[in-house]
Amino acid sequence: MRKRIVLYILTALVATNCSCDEGKDMDSPVIMMNDSRAFPPNCATLYRGEQFEFRAVFTDNRALGNYNIEIHQNFDHHSHSTGAEECPVDSVKTPHNPFVYNQSFAILGSPTYYEAVAGIAIPAEIDTGDYHFMVRLTDRAGWQQLAAVSVKIADRN
Repeated sequence: MRKRIVLYILTALVATNCSCDEGKDMDSPVIMMNDSRAFPPNCATLYRGEQFEFRAVFTDNRALGNYNIEIHQNFDHHSHSTGAEECPVDSVKTPHNPFVYNQSFAILGSPTYYEAVAGIAIPAEIDTGDYHFMVRLTDRAGWQQLAAVSVKIADRN
């Protein structure tokens, strides 16, 4: 009788520990910013006082959730870049009126493929120089991916 009880307990333990994760999303989403239609590419120049259009393709195995775009100064040459290409940088400088942009966008309908497009205006009175352009993509399960590129904000001559 004890052997049977032990066998039942062991069978129950094995059954609960062998629960398959087929129903769980265990994969991070993907940000594609290296396509010819994507913008901005690493080392791009953007112009103050103008608007540009961010473009990228996002994919996920189950369902996309939202994305965030952040732009901040890199006057001290810190790094977030997820690309291999190093961009030429200006001399280190102290920010006086740097551009700061941080906006989140919902991806409606839980698609697995999404072409992101967002217009971003760069104010005319901000500091020119080196900036980081970062995209964070989150799927419905909470997995996140980061893509970061270096850009330069300049005056159009």
